[in-house]
Amino acid sequence: MDPNGLEEALDLSRDRSQYQGVYIYQPAKPGKPAAERAPKRRKVSSADKGEHTFNNETFVPLLNGEESTESVQLRHETYEQLWKMQEDKIQAILEDVDAGVLADVLSFVRETSPQTCDGCIPTALVTVGSNVSSLSRLLARLNDQLISNDEGGVVVLESGDAPNLKTALKNIIRAAVANTEGNDGYQRLLTDRSGPRVLGYDLELLNEYVQKKGTNKLVLALRDSEAFDTGMLTDLLSLFESWLDRIPFTLLLGISTSVELFEGRLPRSCVSLLQGKHFEVQEAGNCVDRIYGALQAGTDNKLWLGRNITSTLFEKASDYFQTPETFSRMVKYAYMSHCFANPLSALLLPGPANPERFQGSFLEAVRNLPSFRMHCEDLIEAGSSDEVRDLLENDQHLYQEMFKHFDIGRQRMRDIFDVVYLICGCLQHTQSTKKTPFSELSVRALSGDLGESQVVDDMIATVRAMDSEKLSSVLKDLPETLSNDSTLTEIKTDFKTLLETSPDSEPLRSEYNINSSVTKTTVVQQRIQLSKGKANLSGQDLEYTKIVDRLVAALQEYFTETLIRPQELFMHEAFLFDLRNPLKENFAPRPRFAIERAMGSPFDYLISSSENSQGGAKISAKQPPAAILYQLYLESGALVNVHDLWQAFYAVFESDSDNKTDDRIVMALFYGALSDLKMFGMVKNSRKKTDHLAKSAWLGL
Repeated sequence: MDPNGLEEALDLSRDRSQYQGVYIYQPAKPGKPAAERAPKRRKVSSADKGEHTFNNETFVPLLNGEESTESVQLRHETYEQLWKMQEDKIQAILEDVDAGVLADVLSFVRETSPQTCDGCIPTALVTVGSNVSSLSRLLARLNDQLISNDEGGVVVLESGDAPNLKTALKNIIRAAVANTEGNDGYQRLLTDRSGPRVLGYDLELLNEYVQKKGTNKLVLALRDSEAFDTGMLTDLLSLFESWLDRIPFTLLLGISTSVELFEGRLPRSCVSLLQGKHFEVQEAGNCVDRIYGALQAGTDNKLWLGRNITSTLFEKASDYFQTPETFSRMVKYAYMSHCFANPLSALLLPGPANPERFQGSFLEAVRNLPSFRMHCEDLIEAGSSDEVRDLLENDQHLYQEMFKHFDIGRQRMRDIFDVVYLICGCLQHTQSTKKTPFSELSVRALSGDLGESQVVDDMIATVRAMDSEKLSSVLKDLPETLSNDSTLTEIKTDFKTLLETSPDSEPLRSEYNINSSVTKTTVVQQRIQLSKGKANLSGQDLEYTKIVDRLVAALQEYFTETLIRPQELFMHEAFLFDLRNPLKENFAPRPRFAIERAMGSPFDYLISSSENSQGGAKISAKQPPAAILYQLYLESGALVNVHDLWQAFYAVFESDSDNKTDDRIVMALFYGALSDLKMFGMVKNSRKKTDHLAKSAWLGL
C-alpha cells in the first residue's frame, strides 16, 4: 500500500465525533522520551491578545491575498457604517408602526380602573397575527413609559412560567419587584419585612410593594395567552379579581388567532371577570414592505439588493410567519456578504479616495468584471476603439472612468426606485381592489421588465383619468430629476396658470375621465342599443386635456430612459448585490444535500494537491474512508452484505497500493467509516439478515 496515501487517510480519519466506534492507536516516536515535559508556552501580553482579537474581527484579504490591509479594513468599516444607517431606518419604522397601538394601549391603561369597568378586571386584548415580535416591542415600550412616569410597570408572564397557580404567582411577584428594584430588592422584600413570614406566592407581598412604591398601574401581560391552561387561567383571574381593591391590576392578553376563538375556549365564569377593549397590531407584511422600501429607495442609499435576493426575501416572507426582525437579519447578512467577499465594496464608503489603494491587482480585477467587458463591447460598437485601448492599458484613465461610472450608476439606481415609488403612488388611485405592492414593482424594475409591463400602461391610464386635484398631488411627488426637467417645468407652469384662471370650484377633468363620457340610448327595430360618446367639454377641460397629454408624453419618455436593466451598468458589481446562494443557503439550509455532496466529491471541500484532487472523479484511496464507503454504498441495493462491502472497500486500497496492504489498518478505517454512515442515518442493522445492513437513505430524497 502507498505509505503517503495511507498517512493522508489516517490524517483525514483522526477528526472523529463522539459516535466513533473504532480508534487507531499510534505510539509515540522512539526518539522522544516518554516522560519529557511539554515545551513551555510563551506568555502572551494583553496587548497581543487585543491585536489578535482585532485581526479576527476584520475581513480576510481578497484578490488572491494581494489586497492591502488598509483596503481590508476599509471594507469592514464600510459594512459597519452602511448597516448602521440602515439599522437606524429600520428602528424608526418599527417605532412608527408601534406608535399608534402603543398610544392607544397606554391611554387605555391610564384611563381605566376597576370602577370604570364595573368591578371587573380592565383587560386589553391585543391580536398580533403573524407579527409575533411586535408584542414584545409593545410591552417593552409600555413598561418604559410607565416606569419613567412613576406610574407602575409591566409584568410579562409566559405559559411556561405558569405550570400551576403557586408557581405563576411566585413568578409574577418576583418579576414585578425585580422590574424596578432588581433581584436584590426582591430578596430584601422577603427578608427585611416585619411580622410573620409570608410565602413567596402570597399576593400580600405584592400588595406591600405596591403600597411602598405608590404604584397606580400594574400591567400583567400574558404574551401567549392561548397556550395557558384554561383551569389555571380561570383560578388566576379569579384571585386577581378578589385583590382589585388593593392591587391595581390591568390585564393584557396577547392573541394570535381572534378574540372570538379565544373567548370561546374560556368558561363563562372567567369571561365575566374581564371587561376591556380590543387592539390590533399591524401585520408583519406591511412592516416588511416599508422596511424594504426604506432600504432600497433612500436618498442616501449606497448599496442595493438585486432581483434574485429580493425575490428570495419576499418568497420567505410569504411562505413563513416572518417577523420584521428576521427580515432585517437576512438583509444584514446580505450586506455583510457583499462587503466580505467583494473587494469593490471598498468604493462604497464616502470620502476622498486614495489612488494608491486602488491600484495593481484592484484595477486588474475591475478589468475582469462582466460589466467592464460589456462596456468595452459597447464602446467598440460605437467606434471608440481608442477609448477601449486606454481602459486596458492606462491605469490612471481606468481609475478616473471607474469612479465616474460608479457615481453615474448609483444615481441611475436612485432614479429607478424613484420611478417605482411614483408608479406605486399613482396606482393607489385606481379602482382595483388588489394593489401592486412595492416589492413586486421592485423585482420587475431590477430585472429590467418594468418599462414594458402592463403595470406602466395601467399607471399611464390612471394619470390620464385623474382630475386636477389628484394630478396636483402627483406633480408634487415627482422625482427630483424629473421635476428639474425644462419640459416638465413648463407643464407645471401652464397647469398652475390654468387652475388660477378657472372660475369653477369643481376640479377639472380630461376627456379620458369616466365622468367626461355620456351613454346614449337608441331604439333600432324594437331593440335598445347603448353607445358611449364624449360629453361637451368646456374650454378649461379641453386645455386641461392638452396638459395631461403633454405630461403623459414626458412620463413615457422618462420611463424609457430610466427603467433599464441595472446589470447593464458599468461597475454595477460594486453597488448591486445579487448573489442569491449565500442568503438562501444560510436561511434555508439543505444539510442533506451538503452531506451528500461532501461524501460524493470530498475534494470539493478538502485542501489537497492537484494530484489528490484528481481522485475525486472516481473512487480512490486518497479520499476519506467515509467517502469511499459512501460511494460503494450508493452502488448497492436496499440490503447491503457487510462482507461484500468490506471486500469492495479493501479492493480500493489494494488497487492503489504499490506495496503490501496492512489489513488491520484498512479494517480499522472500514469500521470507522461504517460508524460514520450509521451516525448520518444512512444504514442500520437489518432484522431480516444478521450479516446485512439495511439502507435508510437514498441519494437525492
